[in-house]
Amino acid sequence: MAATAFAASSTAPAVLGGARLPVPGSAVLIPPRPRRSSSLPLPLSSSHSHDVCRFSSLRVRASSSSEESSGSVQTDEFLADLKDKWDSIENKSTVFLYGGGALVAVWLSSIIVSAVNSVPLLPKIMELVGLGYTGWFVYRYILFKESRKELASDIESLKKKIVGTGEQL
Repeated sequence: MAATAFAASSTAPAVLGGARLPVPGSAVLIPPRPRRSSSLPLPLSSSHSHDVCRFSSLRVRASSSSEESSGSVQTDEFLADLKDKWDSIENKSTVFLYGGGALVAVWLSSIIVSAVNSVPLLPKIMELVGLGYTGWFVYRYILFKESRKELASDIESLKKKIVGTGEQL
């Protein structure tokens, strides 16, 4: 039965979206490809070639500047400093444990945020709460000069608590 249904379907043209598809084994006419133009580049005008030369010289000058070499020196110093700090750590397994815990925390917070975001009105309510808090913070700490000084002193005291010393970051 299945063989006759297959044979009947293979001899009759298929209809897809109102257009008939060709039957296997029948001739299919494909329009010829358009001719490609030659692969030779177009001739450049003298002003255009002058611009190209000027920009290529700018590129060379930019890549040979002293800023790039000082940036690579800073990167090398940073990597050397990072290696020294890694070598000075005695308990490296604790670092991996904290790093893994941080990754798990980010993953879980991503799941929680996507769950909150799927509730219909909750994201808009959270957005309003955030805007309200931002407005309050600006009014309380940013708008007036005395309150800005208070905020700066609060931040400095928090830095001292975190770092454990009186030096600034």
